[in-house]
Amino acid sequence: MAEKIKIESEITESKKFIPNLSYDSVIFGFNGKQLKILILEYHNTGFFALPGGFVRRNESLDDAVKRGVRHRTGLDRIYLEQFHTFGDIERSDSEAMMRILEENGMDLKTNQWMLDRFLTVAYYALINYDEVTPRPDKLSDSINWYSIDELPALMMDHKKIVEKALQVLRENLEKKLIGMNLLPPKFTMKQLQQVYEAILGENLRRTTFQRRILSMDILERHDKLFQGKAHKAPYLYSFKSEKNI
Repeated sequence: MAEKIKIESEITESKKFIPNLSYDSVIFGFNGKQLKILILEYHNTGFFALPGGFVRRNESLDDAVKRGVRHRTGLDRIYLEQFHTFGDIERSDSEAMMRILEENGMDLKTNQWMLDRFLTVAYYALINYDEVTPRPDKLSDSINWYSIDELPALMMDHKKIVEKALQVLRENLEKKLIGMNLLPPKFTMKQLQQVYEAILGENLRRTTFQRRILSMDILERHDKLFQGKAHKAPYLYSFKSEKNI
């Protein structure tokens, strides 16, 4: 009887998730000056990876990703976007996954499905990392913010996923800024330029940047921000709603 219950438990566990499908999240953090990425370290392995997970049979892919991000950041309503699917034959690493399971005391027979090949759907998110205290999951020793130019060596193809996320983010920055919540509701042109410079990884000429942004007609100008000398007070701006652009 006990053996029958054990077998049924193993079958139930393996059928809880959609087989051979996972997701990985490139969670960008920006505090107004510096762009970082959230990276976890699996318990007792030295393996660094993007936060990811599996999709339950009774939930949508988007809901699975939101669940994973919420669990690790505590945030619920954040900007999330699917940007690519990675399916190279060599991307999966069963030996690394086996070690992760072993070091966490997880039964290999019950979790045999996790050693198979996986296609992963990648998302990126953008949040203010000063407002978040990341929480490691039960398989991880730590989860921390790393500058994009100081990332640890990542397992599997996660470096490739990060590079693709940065490419997509940079190519679509001007189209996506309104929904990213990287700035306060009203901001200065300097603050907006800092977002561009952090994400693009380069310094921009102030006058050229301002002229180009204003020509796009995506901003609404407000009163000046008076903090010092009146003649140097910068104007405040906000994004026009997408329907008004």
